[in-house]
Amino acid sequence: MGMAAISNQRFAAAELAVINRELAESSPEDVVRWALSTGLRPFLSTSFGPQAAVMLDIVSSVDPTVPVVWIDTGYNLRDTYEVAEKLMQRLPLNMQVYTPRMSAERWNALYGGIPQLDEPELHEQFTRNIKIEPFERALGELRPQLWFTGIRQSETSFRQSLDTVTWDDRRGMLRVAPIFRWSEQDLKDHVERRGLPSCRHYFDPTKVDDNRECGLHTGL
Repeated sequence: MGMAAISNQRFAAAELAVINRELAESSPEDVVRWALSTGLRPFLSTSFGPQAAVMLDIVSSVDPTVPVVWIDTGYNLRDTYEVAEKLMQRLPLNMQVYTPRMSAERWNALYGGIPQLDEPELHEQFTRNIKIEPFERALGELRPQLWFTGIRQSETSFRQSLDTVTWDDRRGMLRVAPIFRWSEQDLKDHVERRGLPSCRHYFDPTKVDDNRECGLHTGL
């Protein structure tokens, strides 16, 4: 695969455009292989939400040593924890689990539970506490240069502005989305074909609405 050469760790827009054109028809596995061929230190983020097994399966099948970062917010539903355990037992995952410094119980006691969107300042503080802070702590310890993510173009308006490979300027790393152009049906087909467990009941308290971003990708 004649991919564009990597000139340095800060990717110019023109360079990214060439890379994305060359990866346009590639399989997710080939996108992962290309990303690993850059020599940048990788990690994969996961929520263990619906269809999360797809990215875990794809990346670990290519390289099981890639660190998998899970921010366990403490607000996951029982189904999420059960599916996470099944996937960790089945797949060769290099798990790195991070939790907030302030537990869900403590937050609820002090602030009365999950804030709603009509409390923007408190909701932002909540998001920073249970997701952004532990995520930034993970980055500080792992010092990755390449981020494998399961985001897809059709999920939110913000993600429609991205591509398979983008540069995260705020964090100074390459962001690679191997299943960026996959549909919901593509995900379901992969899960069924591989016989993977999938979370049916999932709730992300930082989003409230499924069409909102949780803050990791937008740089809250």
